[in-house]
Amino acid sequence: MNISHIEHIGIAVKSIEESRKYYEEVLGLTCYAVEEVKDQKVKTAFFQVGDTKIELLESTSPDGPIGKFIEKKGEGMHHIAFAVPNTTKALEDISEKGVQLVDKVSRAGAEGLNIGFLHPRSTHGVLTELCSK
Repeated sequence: MNISHIEHIGIAVKSIEESRKYYEEVLGLTCYAVEEVKDQKVKTAFFQVGDTKIELLESTSPDGPIGKFIEKKGEGMHHIAFAVPNTTKALEDISEKGVQLVDKVSRAGAEGLNIGFLHPRSTHGVLTELCSK
């Protein structure tokens, strides 16, 4: 597996509209895309910071993964995503090393990326996402 860079940092928020003000008005960043990923019950907003993005995640349903996360832990960092050449191959390689996966194969994510998650029980408490174009 060859990680090229941190693709994005995912941050769970109750409201993209409210949270966006901090990133735009205080930090001076520009939101360049807002997208809903229906099968993940989430709305996303992206900000570019150098080679890395910040992804705000707002649940579109209380029973979605982000809704459950916020209910349990509150707003805050949700995951870190690394760019890899091939998400499915990276998931296979990591699984062979004994890491527990959330996704055994890649699936469609925001911005047209192929994504797959590693379970935080195997990553020292950090939900880890792998992404490829």
